[in-house]
Amino acid sequence: MTDQALIEAVTREVLAVLTSGDPCADCHGSCAAHSPEKVRSVVANGADRVSYNGHGSDVPMDLAKYIDHTLLKPDATAEDIDRLCAEALEYGFASVCVNPTWVKRAAENVRGSEVKVASVIGFPFGATPAAIKAMEARRAIRDGAREIDMVINIGALKSREHDVVRDDIAKVSDACHEAGALNKVIIETSLLSDEEKVMASHLAQLAKADFVKTSTGFAGGGATVHDVLLMRETIGPKMGIKASGGVRSREDVEEMIAAGATRIGASAGIAIVTGGTSSEQY
Repeated sequence: MTDQALIEAVTREVLAVLTSGDPCADCHGSCAAHSPEKVRSVVANGADRVSYNGHGSDVPMDLAKYIDHTLLKPDATAEDIDRLCAEALEYGFASVCVNPTWVKRAAENVRGSEVKVASVIGFPFGATPAAIKAMEARRAIRDGAREIDMVINIGALKSREHDVVRDDIAKVSDACHEAGALNKVIIETSLLSDEEKVMASHLAQLAKADFVKTSTGFAGGGATVHDVLLMRETIGPKMGIKASGGVRSREDVEEMIAAGATRIGASAGIAIVTGGTSSEQY
């Protein structure tokens, strides 16, 4: 099958599922509200998505363990990084996500805890050559990162250079897996058509990535429930999905997880877990 035929076939199948009506008829599109045990199972296993049209107030979960507490602003200071790590330790976030220059400091701050250090590669534009991304990933891992969030070659994807995109991801996946780290692939959904989102997710899967991720938060758009549903339908139940960019409230998080996300990237983590809201962007 040609690349174009594959794109069209996968896109038709995914969009058909998303528009074919309620996938969980007994819950009438609100499993998260009416059948919390189903949602608990989805969150625990990452094995399926559920349809969810409510406000999320009845979803029973500990949100902190799904959140990468994030600070990627270019003017972040050492003091800011120390505070980020202290908050992650206090609230039990899954990780702190920082720029590569801060990985070593963050790793020292969270040493001995369950909080991991994540870092970003080819960030935020994805326009770095694949070999350089792999080198950057290896350096971040040596400094203490255990998770890598890489940005795909967006221009290559939009040019339909799918072999280039797959190789780009695979080189970073190899760099991560040789050291036992995870590769989370940022496809930058705000810049892509649905067809391109499907293909990017499919290529990430072929390149043995561990997660697909919606956004950098720096391209004028962020995570949407539609995009998370689209990604989950494309990659199936086993890969992780990270929803990031514009996730600012508990309701946002619950809707993303109910749609199929297994990790949340947010700079508003404290507001989320304490029930507040935040306008802060990475």
